[in-house]
Formats: sequence, structure tokens, C-alpha cells
Amino acid sequence: MQPSGCRIERETSEIVTTDTLLEKPATIAVLRAGIVSRTTTATALAESYFARIDEHNPLVNAYLSLTREEALDQAGQIDAMAARGDELPALAGIPMGVKDVLAMRGTTATAGSRILEGYRPPYDATAVQRLRAAGAVLLGKLNCDEFAMGSSNENSAYGPVRNPVDTERVPGGSSGGSAAAVAANLAVATLGTDTGGSIRQPASFCGVVGVLPTYGRVSRYGLIAFASSLDRVGPFTANVVDAAAVLSVLAGHDAHDATSSRQPVGDYAAELNKSVTGLRIGIPDEYFAEGLDPEVRAAIEAGIDALRDAGCEIKRISLKHTQYAIPVYYLVATAEASANLARFDGVRFGHRSKSATNLSSMYRLSRDEGFGAEVKRRILLGTYALSAGYYDAYYKKAQQVRRILAEEFMTAFGEVDAIVTPTAPTAAFRLGEKTDDPLAMYLADIYTVTASLAGICGLSVPCGATSTGLPVGMQILGPHFGEGTVFRVAAAVERTLAVADGAEAE
Repeated sequence: MQPSGCRIERETSEIVTTDTLLEKPATIAVLRAGIVSRTTTATALAESYFARIDEHNPLVNAYLSLTREEALDQAGQIDAMAARGDELPALAGIPMGVKDVLAMRGTTATAGSRILEGYRPPYDATAVQRLRAAGAVLLGKLNCDEFAMGSSNENSAYGPVRNPVDTERVPGGSSGGSAAAVAANLAVATLGTDTGGSIRQPASFCGVVGVLPTYGRVSRYGLIAFASSLDRVGPFTANVVDAAAVLSVLAGHDAHDATSSRQPVGDYAAELNKSVTGLRIGIPDEYFAEGLDPEVRAAIEAGIDALRDAGCEIKRISLKHTQYAIPVYYLVATAEASANLARFDGVRFGHRSKSATNLSSMYRLSRDEGFGAEVKRRILLGTYALSAGYYDAYYKKAQQVRRILAEEFMTAFGEVDAIVTPTAPTAAFRLGEKTDDPLAMYLADIYTVTASLAGICGLSVPCGATSTGLPVGMQILGPHFGEGTVFRVAAAVERTLAVADGAEAE
């Protein structure tokens, strides 16, 4: 651990030790300022996080592997720059973790699957490379549902992740390890991926901030694909200001990704302190219908009232095709998964069955032994939907309805600046509660898949808790490349909750 004499100053000039920071981390700006001023070091900060991981990860199971030597080398380079008085990059010395579906040079990338056990990519994903360039200290790879397929992080071949708020409950999925690591302060920030809600839903369950960038805003190069037209990379953080800081590093065009946008990246930090007075906030009736837990509803409605009090104009809207989102999503996603996962055949990389006697049995046995039950289920569904006799009836029709859903959002954003909904219909459910009911598990994403299908941006920000203390997340959605407005609204929600918490404490 860092020596007790090492200290760092918050923006309020409060002096705190690293041990205190580990109870509730300071913002990225405060940590970076401490390294710049030499009141602490990147090495001491990294060592203290590794000590905390050693203590708590055996229970939480957020990390699958650690890159201790490389991280301390990164930290040492930052400390050398600080000692010379060099200008430090945006994330200098910030301890971060990376979801295990992203390539990270020299360390394993399993995608939570036995079929990729031991695979070490020889390159960095663009998102990882940009973190390195920004000075982040990468602690290791984070647990996830196998190939990012799941809503609870119980589908990992390496065991489930536990929610740090209540270790008998799920952290959400598929980026459960990424969300849990931030919630348990095993990293200051992490990278996750979102295909149908896999950043926003675990952020809600764990009480952290999770960002879904516009499709094309962050490069997918180096991401082990689940569904290529849906997959997105985004950050988890403990607060909105850190989320804006990390996305500013990740966002921007990448020549390695043909779907990467050339749209200029906005100044997200500048949006955070802007007033929300006059912003039009849409509240879709379909997201507050039957199936929404009463305590979740109450928390979200309190958040909406807070936005109204802050000067927002609250407007009821309708997104009537929302009822079709789940079947459309699971047709599109499974079809693309079937195509993407065809490459895992035991020939080039990954698991190869030792029981095979010929080429055909090698394909069959390698995939049977390497893939878990949920991945097999989705491959079968997707292959069926793409088959010659059913393509028009299922996959083609799903793509047509997907277009209608996207147009419905565009129409709505002609009337409002942002849309507010619950992130999930319930708070975190218990481990094992839904594993025998795939449909019930799929419905956990009912409020998130629409934005995924439409390609728009959004985030989940903590918005209260249930009577038993389980976090509730508010989903804030914006139009394509409207991240600045989404951050602006989220910051207003966060400020309101901080004031309310302060009043309760008094």
C-alpha cells in the first residue's frame, strides 16, 4: 500500500490519504493533479489498487487477469514525466481495467469463453491504445458474459461476478466485471461494451455511470465481435465528470474501423456545468407501463421532478414501436453472432478438441467443448433466422422494423432534446434467479435495446435506491452525436442527488 505520508488534495482543499480515496475515489482530475504536484505518485496509486484487488477480487471476481508488471512500468513512466515537469496527458496515472472482449497486447483476451482460453492478441484495440496514449495505467482484464452474451454476468466460463452492493446479487451484464470493478473501487474507470444494454444495465445495478456512445463514435477495432452493427465500446466511472473525461479520450475517427465516424468530437467537459433550463425532456409512456418495479418507478419519477425543478420542460411522448424491440434485437443480434462466431472452429486459434478424429469432428467437438450454453443457444437462433427458408420472414423483417424504431426516435428528437427512462425494470436480481428462464433474462434489457437498435447515444446515471439499498439507474438518451446534451442532463441529475444526500445527512 502507499505510505500513509503520501497524500493528495481534493478540489475542496480537503486532505485525504490514498486509503480514504480507495473508500470512495476522487475524480480523475483530482488524482491527476496529485501526480502533477508530486503529493502522490502513479506508482503508489497503482500499488494501492493492486492491494485492494488482491483483497476483494476473490469474492467479487471482477478481474480475470492482472497486468501488474506492465501497469507498474506504465506508472513509472508517468512518475518520470512528472519529476521532469513534463506536461502530463489527460489520464496520466489513472488506474483502469479493460473488459476481456478487447484486445490488449501481451495479455489474454478470452471473451469470457473457454474457446479462447490462453489467447494473447499481438496488438491493442484502438480504445486500449488511446487509453495508453492518454497515460492510463491498465491494471488487467475484466470478467464478462461469454462473448458479451448475457444480462447478469453468470454466463462467463470463469465464474459469475458478484455485485459489490450485495454479493448475493448479479452485477448485470455483459459488462458486469467492468461495472463491479468501479463500484468496488478496484479501478477508477473501466472499459465495457454495449450491444443491447451491456454497459447501461450493469451501471444501473451497481450504482455507477455507464456510457453508450453513438454508433461509430468510438472505434470497434480490436473488439471481439458479438453483433457488429450493434456493438459499442464505452466507459464506466464513479461520476459523470469522469465519464466525460474518458469518452473524450476514446472518441474520434479511426482508419482501422470502416464504421468509425468522422464527425468532430465535442467538448464534453464544457457541457457539464451548463444550465439545463429550457431543455425539453421526453418521457415515453411505453417505458412506464406494466412490468416496471414500483420502487424503480418512484426513483425515476423523483429524478424527473428534480429535472423539472431545475428548469427542464417535461414532455410526455410516445415510442409506440418499443413493444417490438426485444424480438427485433434478438433476431438481429443472434443472426450477426452466428456469422461472427463461425470463425471459432479450432483451426486458426483458440480451443481445438483433442478427441477429434477428422476435420468434421474437429469443427463440431471444438465448438461444442469451447462454447457455453447461452452462446450455443444464440448461434442456433441466429443460424435459423438466416437460413434460406426463413431469412425474409425473420431477419429481413427484423431489419425493417429496426428502421422504423430508429425513425421513431428521430421524430421524437425533433420535439425534445433528450429522453429519460428507467435503465432497467428492476434493481439487481439474485444470482441464479433467472438462469433457468432465458426469456425473463432477455426482458431485463427491455429499456435498453431500443437505443442500441437505433444507434443513438445514452448513459445510465445513479438515481436513488430501493428500500433495501439496491441502486436504481436513470437512462438518458440523446440523438446521434448528442453526447454533450446527455452529459449535461446527467450532471444535473447527479448534482441534484448530491444536494439531496447532503440535506439528508444534515
